Amino acid sequence: MGIKHLYQVISENAPDAIKTGEIKNQFGRKVAIDASMSIYSFLIAVRSDGQQLMSDTGETTSHLMGMFYRTLRMVDNGIKPLFVFDGAPPKLKSGELAKRFQRKSEAQEAHEEAKETGTAEEVEKFSRRTVRVTREHNAECQRLLTLMGIPYIVAPTEAEAQCAVLARAGKVYAAASEDMDTLTFNSPVLLRHLTFSEQRKEPILEIHLDKVLEGLEMEMPQFVDLCILLGCDYVDPIKGIGPSTALKLIRDHKNLEGVVEFFETSKKYSLPEDWPYKDARLLFLEPDVRPADHPDCDFKWDAPDVDGLIKFLVEEKGFSEDRVRNAATRLQKNLKSAQQSRLEGFFKPMDRTPEQQAALKRKNEAKIEDKKKKQKQVAKEKKEAKAKPRGGL
Repeated sequence: MGIKHLYQVISENAPDAIKTGEIKNQFGRKVAIDASMSIYSFLIAVRSDGQQLMSDTGETTSHLMGMFYRTLRMVDNGIKPLFVFDGAPPKLKSGELAKRFQRKSEAQEAHEEAKETGTAEEVEKFSRRTVRVTREHNAECQRLLTLMGIPYIVAPTEAEAQCAVLARAGKVYAAASEDMDTLTFNSPVLLRHLTFSEQRKEPILEIHLDKVLEGLEMEMPQFVDLCILLGCDYVDPIKGIGPSTALKLIRDHKNLEGVVEFFETSKKYSLPEDWPYKDARLLFLEPDVRPADHPDCDFKWDAPDVDGLIKFLVEEKGFSEDRVRNAATRLQKNLKSAQQSRLEGFFKPMDRTPEQQAALKRKNEAKIEDKKKKQKQVAKEKKEAKAKPRGGL
């Protein structure tokens, strides 16, 4: 799930933290990618006639098709990807995982029922909801990446947390995931939409944590508390707390201890019976990760094993041999050219002066004010349009 409404909170209150651009803008950068999230999205998106792709023997191949061609697209654009797989989930996440399993079971039943009585659209809708990333999917993707010469590592627990460690240490430029909690794990840069297909025409979103904190006027511990209050995988959400209320509560009461105390005295909101926010906070601030200098975090990009790719993808999974050979040639060529460093790697960015920070804050506030005015104007026009009499005699 990640963090509920966090992107909305950032776009409304710290718009300068978000850059949009094309994939080619990431040329020459190393990026740590949340593999499990990517595989899940491939299983949902890489389809034919609403169904997952299958080999001649009836095995699912959507995850391999997505991993192969989307990784190739990144390498074609000069990116050096490193995939990070989830390890065992933290104990606190078991409640969220149980809910997901329940939802998948219900969707499975609805999918079976739709196949009997429903429309094609209903069948496809419920089919997507039953998608689960299995150990076999992960193992096959790891085998594929090895044959492609693309490195991967397995995190002790959460992949996003491990990606964040590598980004903080400068071993990669950014962490790439659709989960916003990658920022809560203190990744300096989060890339979203990096593993999307070219056809979707979605720009790459580059979110900078330092500018998020600047725009929200928060330190990291306060930001983590805001994320927990918005709703995360580790604790249940609090009924009646939306994004604006969560932001106001953290600003007014400084931290979750202050918010909880306010709840207990005001009786305005009721906390769930078991709400272990301190444990959740610790999981974000001190996650179970391998330090960046650990031997498991050493990685390099190799030349692809063309014969191995043909055996696995063509002979075992039924891919087109011409396409696989062509892709392997591009991999060989582009992994070499991606060695070229970006110019920015040679320069250390200078810290902003207090005057520059104040000017940026004023610019940020003006942007937010302008956005609010536009929203009010749109609402006013809608109201006036509704009030106008329709038609006449």
